[in-house]
Amino acid sequence: MHIVVVGAGEVGYHVAERLSNQQHDVVVVDVEPQRLEYVANHIDVAVVEGSGTSQAVLEQAGIRKAGLLIAVTNIDEVNLVSCMSARGTPNMTKVARVSNPDFYRDARNLKPDLFGVDVLINPERELALETVRLLRSTAATDIAVFAGGALQLLGFDVEEGAPIAGRCLADLAVEEGDRPLLLVALERNEETIVPTGDTVIEVGDHLYVAATAAEIPRALALLGYESSSVKRVMITGGSTEAFYLAQLLEQHHVHVTMLVADRVRARQLAERLDRILVLHGDATDVELLELEGVGGADGFVALSDMDETNILSSLVAKQAGVKRVITLVNKKDYVPLARRIGIDAAVSPRLSAANAILRYVRRGSVTRVATFKGSDAEAIAFEVSANSPVVGKRLAEIDFPKGAIVAAIVRGTEVTVPRGNDVFEAGDSAIVFALSDAIADVTAMFPS
Repeated sequence: MHIVVVGAGEVGYHVAERLSNQQHDVVVVDVEPQRLEYVANHIDVAVVEGSGTSQAVLEQAGIRKAGLLIAVTNIDEVNLVSCMSARGTPNMTKVARVSNPDFYRDARNLKPDLFGVDVLINPERELALETVRLLRSTAATDIAVFAGGALQLLGFDVEEGAPIAGRCLADLAVEEGDRPLLLVALERNEETIVPTGDTVIEVGDHLYVAATAAEIPRALALLGYESSSVKRVMITGGSTEAFYLAQLLEQHHVHVTMLVADRVRARQLAERLDRILVLHGDATDVELLELEGVGGADGFVALSDMDETNILSSLVAKQAGVKRVITLVNKKDYVPLARRIGIDAAVSPRLSAANAILRYVRRGSVTRVATFKGSDAEAIAFEVSANSPVVGKRLAEIDFPKGAIVAAIVRGTEVTVPRGNDVFEAGDSAIVFALSDAIADVTAMFPS
C-alpha cells in the first residue's frame, strides 16, 4: 500500500518505521529539512519537504495513489487541514492526530463528507488509557487487551526469587496443565524470541504472557508478584496526558493528587478538574513529595514534558516506597533504561499513537494490532475465513513461521489459550504474537 505520513516527529517517525518494515510504500512529509534528513538516513522511506496542508506537496508525495494518509504533526490544525486537502482522493482512509480535547469531543463535526477525516487518533488519551490499565494490573510493564478485555497480553520482569526463575517451559506446562496461560515471548539481552519447550526462564528476562482475565492472579503468583488495588495516585506534570489520566482515574473513584510545576497551568487544571487536588510545585523536590505523602500512594505517574524530570521524580517516588511507579518517556532509548533502573513501567505517546494507527493499516482479516515498547514484535488479531489454510487443522499440524505463536483463539464469547490439539474454525478470531520478520508470512495464512 502507498501511504503518506505528514509529520516527521517522534510519532511520525515511529509509524513510518513500522509501516516500512511491513513492506509498505511510505512517503514522509515535513516542513523541517533536518527531520527529513534524519528519517531518510535511518529508515527506508521517501521524503518530501513541505507542508501537508499544500495540495501541491501532497501531489508530490503521491497522494492520488495512496490508500492511507496519516497526519501526525504536533499541530492539530495542520493535521485536520491535511486531511481536508486530500479528501478528493477516492478509496483512501484519512487519519488525523488530534490532541485538543475540544476537537476530540466534537469529532462528529469532522466527519468525512464535511472535513475529510475518517479516523481521529488522540495519542495523549490513548496513553492515559494504557496507564490506567497498567496501574490496575499492579505488576505489568506492558499490556494489550483483546476480545473486550477477556484476553490480556502482559509484559513482566523476572526478578530474583520468582517461582518461575530457573524453570523449563516444558516442565511448567506439565505442572500448569490446562490453565489458560501461555508464555508467548521473552526479551533477553535486548533480543525478543519466541520460546520453545526447552527454554529456561532466567532472572532478568522480560516475559510476554497471554492470559484470560481470570488467570492473571496465577501469572502474578508464578512471577512472585502480589495482587493489590489502587486507591490513591499522585500525578506529576501538567501535560495533556496528565489531564486525561486524572479524568479517567476520577471515573474509577481513585483519589488523585496532581503536582504541576507551572503555576498558570496548575490553575487551569484546578479549574477543569473539580474533584482533583492540584498543587503547584516541582516534581523533583524531595521534601515536597514527602510532605504530600508520596510514600503512602499506591501509584505514582510522571507525565511532564521532560523525560529526565519524569525519570528523576519516579526514582524519588520509588525510593519513598510507592508500590507502582510509571513514567512517560518520549525518547526511544530511554524505554529499556527506565526498566533497568527500577521504574515499574514506561509509557510512550508515539507507541500509543502507533497502536491506534496500525489497526487501520492492514485491513482485510486484521481486526486489531498492538505493538510493544522496546520490541519490534506485534500482537495481531485475525478473523479466520473459510478459505484460510489453517481451518480444520490442529495447531500442532500447522507449519507456523518461526518467530510467531498463536496466543489465543476467540470463538463467540469463549476465549481459549490454545494447546497443540486445538482446531481453528471459520469465524474464529486468532490472536497471534509475531516478530517483525514473521508478520508477512503469518498474514498470508489468514486471507480475508
